[in-house]
Amino acid sequence: MKAVVYQGPRSLAVEEVPDAKVQGPLDAVIRITTTNICGSDLHMYEGRTAVEEGKVLGHENMGVVEEVGPGVTRIRVGDRVSVPFNIACGTCRNCTGGWTSFCLRVNPIDGMDGAAYGYANMGPYDGGQAELLRVPYADFNLLELPPGTEHENDFTMLSDIFPTGYHGTELAEVGPGDSVAVFGAGPVGLMAAHSAVLRGASRVFVVDKEADRLALAERYDAIAVDFSRGDPVEQIMEATDGVGVDRGVECVGWQAHDPSGQEHPELVLDNLVKVVRTAGSIGVVGVYVPEDPGVDDPSSAGRIGWDYGTFFTKGQRMGTGQAPVKRYNRQLRDLIITGQAKPGLITSHEVGLDQAVDAYDRFDKREEGWTKVLLKPDS
Repeated sequence: MKAVVYQGPRSLAVEEVPDAKVQGPLDAVIRITTTNICGSDLHMYEGRTAVEEGKVLGHENMGVVEEVGPGVTRIRVGDRVSVPFNIACGTCRNCTGGWTSFCLRVNPIDGMDGAAYGYANMGPYDGGQAELLRVPYADFNLLELPPGTEHENDFTMLSDIFPTGYHGTELAEVGPGDSVAVFGAGPVGLMAAHSAVLRGASRVFVVDKEADRLALAERYDAIAVDFSRGDPVEQIMEATDGVGVDRGVECVGWQAHDPSGQEHPELVLDNLVKVVRTAGSIGVVGVYVPEDPGVDDPSSAGRIGWDYGTFFTKGQRMGTGQAPVKRYNRQLRDLIITGQAKPGLITSHEVGLDQAVDAYDRFDKREEGWTKVLLKPDS
């Protein structure tokens, strides 16, 4: 099968690799219909993780079941399915508690709970930027979708970014009437803004500097805040008469940078502490890592000096971590089917797998208009 293979920093290739196969009785093999390039894939692409050369990338996957193992009883060949990026056993303490993002059984790497497809430190599993994908524990992990091709570009967001954006609003405790600040208008930030509106937020501010992304935020009924035109905290505080917002969602991560492009891993955390009111809450779904080989400073070991003192003094609360996709994906699927959620609105490009290398380069450079890239292996 063809697959997108990591060869080193900013070096990918579309290569022929062995076909994904059923390896155990609970496995399924999916023929991929759509697989996305995620912003977190760029951490690996840029050489900012410990991902090994030869890894097949891709954790945002959907397709049609082509084969199942003898122990699979719920999922059938021919089912159209969404594949959560979390790989979970379904029976360990964390899985039964709803935390499938921290499964205790599927990742053999010491000190790492939770696994994912095609990602650094998330287990030995190949990704789905390929023609085929092996899915362990298929009955537990796969979400069934209506047959056919309707809502393809909406459903493909169910594997990661839509549930992740929603998880950010859940961690931030967004409720009806709340005012919300979302930092980052990449795909996850846009999904967090969309989710906040779906949850009944009264006003949603979205902070970024890219005009195309901010325009998409406005299409989701959010208020665009361009941090290249002035301090985003001052802009939001002025818009809220100095009160600040009730909730904040961090959708940037440790590679946050100022308008000049200089990285400041503490920048968004500090801004959220400033802009969220006393006793407000913050959800962090932007990626922070315990090891970054791309820099030589304390953040390379995951140590980030942010304004914890003010956070404590203001009595704020914070929730963090990867989204347990299965907690939300069925409900979000049904919102799509009924027309209330439209995550596919952010799609900017649909290209064949053979164009993946060029697409990564353009997406990484933040070229105008390259907001969300979908790869179509059959295209």
